[in-house]
Amino acid sequence: MNTPTYVLEESLLRRNLSLIKKVSEEADIQIILAFKAYALWKTFPIFREYISATTASSLNEARLAYEEFGAPAHTYSPAYIDSEIDTIACISSHLTFNSLSQYQRLAPRAIEANKELKIGLRVNPEYSEIPTELYNPCSPGTRFGVTADELFKFLDSSDSKLPPITGLHMHCHCENDSDVFVRTLAHLEEKFLSSPDFVKTLSWINFGGGHLMTRKGYDIKLLVDTIKNFHKRYPHIQLIMEPGSAFAWQTGYLEAHVIDIVENHGIKTAILDVSFTCHMPDCLEMPYFPEVKGARHIPDNSPNAYRLGGNSCLSGDYLGYWEFKKPLSIGDTIILEDMIHYTTVKTTVFNGVQH
Repeated sequence: MNTPTYVLEESLLRRNLSLIKKVSEEADIQIILAFKAYALWKTFPIFREYISATTASSLNEARLAYEEFGAPAHTYSPAYIDSEIDTIACISSHLTFNSLSQYQRLAPRAIEANKELKIGLRVNPEYSEIPTELYNPCSPGTRFGVTADELFKFLDSSDSKLPPITGLHMHCHCENDSDVFVRTLAHLEEKFLSSPDFVKTLSWINFGGGHLMTRKGYDIKLLVDTIKNFHKRYPHIQLIMEPGSAFAWQTGYLEAHVIDIVENHGIKTAILDVSFTCHMPDCLEMPYFPEVKGARHIPDNSPNAYRLGGNSCLSGDYLGYWEFKKPLSIGDTIILEDMIHYTTVKTTVFNGVQH
C-alpha cells in the first residue's frame, strides 16, 4: 500500500469483544460501545454479535446508533442544541443531561417526543485519578456534571411536574484499572447514594467509560466482584458501562511511509505521509509516545535517532526520537501500533491530508 492506512485485525477485535461480553454476563452489567473512541460503522455487524447498544454524544452519533447500529442510543451531551433535542429524544433510549438548567428546560420536550425515554443526570463525585488535566472531567471548575450539593438542593425545591430523573451517569476514568473504579465508586456512594429515598427513585446508573478491561494485567476479577457487591446493595438498579478504548485496544495499526528525511542542527526528522495533528492528535494532546514497530523510543536525540514528523504545516507536528535497526530511507514503511481507538474518529482534514 502506498497511502496511509488504518488496519483493523478482526481476530483481535473479536478477542476484545469476547472478553467484554464475558464480563457483562458475569457481572450482570450492560457494556455498550462509546462512539467517541470508535465509530467504524462497517464493523457494527460484528459488534452486534456481542453487545446490544451504543452511546452517543451528539445528534450525528445518535443517528449512527439508530440508523447503522440498529438500536436507540444512550445519549449524553455537555449541552444539547434546542433545535435537535426532539430528534435526539426520538432515537435514544436514555437521555442524560449535563446540567440542571438543561434538564429543567429540555427534559419536558424530550419526554413529549418519546414517552419511553429514560431521563438521567450526569453527576460529579469530585474525585478522579486521571493525572493529565486535559482529560480530567472532575478537576476544579469542570463543566461536566452536577455535584451532590447542587443536586439535593435542587431536588428539595424542584417542580414535581418535571420528568423524573431515573438514572445517574458518572464518567471519571481514562484508561484506568479496576482498583481506581473501586475508589471512585466509594465517592459516588458517599455523595449520591446515602439517601435511601433518593436511591429508590433510581432505576439505572451508567459508570461511564475509561475502564480498560481488555488491557493486559487489568484486574477483571476485582471489577466483577465490585459490581456484584454493588448489585447486592442496590438490587433494583440496572448498571451500565460505556468504555470506548477497551473495545478497540490493540486491535490494529496505522501504516505510514517515509516521504522525506530532513536534518537541522543535528536532528534528523523522518517526514511521514501521515500527521500527528491530523491522524493522531492524542499523541500531542495527551501526550503519549506510540509504539513504533522495529524501533525503540529514546528520551533524547542520538546519532542513530530520527524524530518522526507529520506532513502538515503545523510547526509542532512531530514527536519524540526513535532508534531504528537500520538507517531509514525514503519509501520505508513505518508501522504505528495500537492506532484504532480514538485516532480513527479524530482524524481530520486539516491541510487536506490523505486519509
